[in-house]
Amino acid sequence: MTRYVSSCFITLLVLFLWRVEDIAEACTCRPQHPQQAFCDADIVIRAKVVGKKALSNEIKNDIQQIKLFKGCDQVIHAIFTDTTSCGVTLEINKEYLFTGKLETGRMDITLCDYNPPWEALSAAQKNSLTRLYKSGCDCKIIPCTSLPCPVSTSDACLWTDLGTDNGQNLACIKRRDGSCAWYKGLALPKK
Repeated sequence: MTRYVSSCFITLLVLFLWRVEDIAEACTCRPQHPQQAFCDADIVIRAKVVGKKALSNEIKNDIQQIKLFKGCDQVIHAIFTDTTSCGVTLEINKEYLFTGKLETGRMDITLCDYNPPWEALSAAQKNSLTRLYKSGCDCKIIPCTSLPCPVSTSDACLWTDLGTDNGQNLACIKRRDGSCAWYKGLALPKK
């Protein structure tokens, strides 16, 4: 009987460890301000998904590139995403803003990238894509979920309203004195 119990225990332990490994592969992302996503990305484009094809462990989304906001001058024809928990599900015939990594001419995106539907962006966000976000890439945006949040440098903006529309409509821009401050995403600050 003890041998049977011991065998069952080992089997259960192996099954448990196997499940822990699957759980550990789950996708976890920290909140990211749209400007920080823009600055961290290799490429930022507006595109329409026109087709989809399942490959071995990824999905190839055929796209029609509408506008390039950041990156090389090459036209992207496909965006790849994993079939794992970090993969992105996209709708055909829908426009998106894509921020992602570019390796050897291939664009890859994950759930941790900023890839909202184009219609979900505010006017301030759309305007910020053309000038403000790029001019603020020297600034750091520090997420803060509960006050007080220490900021030890002047080249940073404290993002305290995570999950609200307000922070999404602001851009962190470097001022003449080298410090960074929030500006509404509709115009560059006066110098």
